[in-house]
Amino acid sequence: MNDSEHSTSLLKDINLYVIFGITLTSILGVASIAPAFPAISRALDVPPGQIGYVITVFTIPGIFFTPVLGVMADRFGRKRILIPALFIFGIAGTACAFADTFGQLLLFRFLQGFGSAALGVLNVTLIGDLYEKNRRATAMGYNAGVLSVGTALYPAIGGALTVLGWNYPFFLTLLGIPVGIFAILFLKTSKIKQTGSLGIYFREIAAALKSRYILGLFAAMFFTFIILYGGYITYFVILLDERFGKSAFVIGVIVSGSSIITGIVSSQLGRLTLLVKERNLVIIASILYLAIFIMIPFVQNIWGFAIPIILFGVAQGINIPNIMNMITSYAVKDYRAAFLSVNWVIMKLGQALGPWLLGIVYLYYGIDGTFYVTAIIAALFVLVAVLFIRSEVSE
Repeated sequence: MNDSEHSTSLLKDINLYVIFGITLTSILGVASIAPAFPAISRALDVPPGQIGYVITVFTIPGIFFTPVLGVMADRFGRKRILIPALFIFGIAGTACAFADTFGQLLLFRFLQGFGSAALGVLNVTLIGDLYEKNRRATAMGYNAGVLSVGTALYPAIGGALTVLGWNYPFFLTLLGIPVGIFAILFLKTSKIKQTGSLGIYFREIAAALKSRYILGLFAAMFFTFIILYGGYITYFVILLDERFGKSAFVIGVIVSGSSIITGIVSSQLGRLTLLVKERNLVIIASILYLAIFIMIPFVQNIWGFAIPIILFGVAQGINIPNIMNMITSYAVKDYRAAFLSVNWVIMKLGQALGPWLLGIVYLYYGIDGTFYVTAIIAALFVLVAVLFIRSEVSE
């Protein structure tokens, strides 16, 4: 089967479209509201150094509960965890729109985080369950492409809705409810086989987590999410508001620019992994992140951001789906959800730590300081990619 026939066959699978819906829902928690950060800050009287808490509290439930949900998904089935998570996400996310104070908003965001905790793990787990080898890499790339379309459109949509009011972007999270219904009706998953005691199950996971290769991939994902949610989504947005005085809608369009590039690049992951070693793709991405955040403080004209935005899109497109595919290929099906939940916790830690850490940097060293520190984190990523991610796993 040639590449065209391979791709066409994969795109006929309705399961893949359910996964796309889960993915588009999972990113609503941040992508659609990021352009509203300045408006939320002004409306609810929140200092810019604290606005990142809107992301941080959202990620906390995922840090503590995702491993539990991963174990439950391995032991009792994917759909039994997925469906309630989608409904909780949609309901609690919509409640955020009715918050009267910053404290109430953080409470609703915390509750929404419970629903979000399982979504990013289970969409990737389902890809691992349903597809193998290069077909899996292709599906992972398509899913990352869909994610990028969402991250491209959501900021623009969220920015436009912010013109009506700071709270309007939160209504987009209602998407979780129809996606949940769609999953009930159409998602087909293989039956979970209980192959041993919980003791054996946890010993297998622990043994896998000792791998230098996997530890390197986890560290790479941790740095990626600090860079993405701290340096780019939070403080690049603040930069566009503070230094260039751009509206929420314009900020959304600008932030969306990199996601369009990401979608194009990630959709070609299956082909890229046939041409370039997976490890080398990680190294290339880490070097691009370093160059981007060294560049940003020196940009004096809004059009000067075209180069770093394009490079960021390329880095994201070759980095996140590639690392996810490498990790998913390593984990066997019997404990795949729990194994990937560890990775999800690490991602959430990066997502939570990024805005918080750079918020402290912002208070003491200003907006440019946040980008210099992000560049230092990118440099650590380069070291991890070169020194730790040495071997490759093949099926």
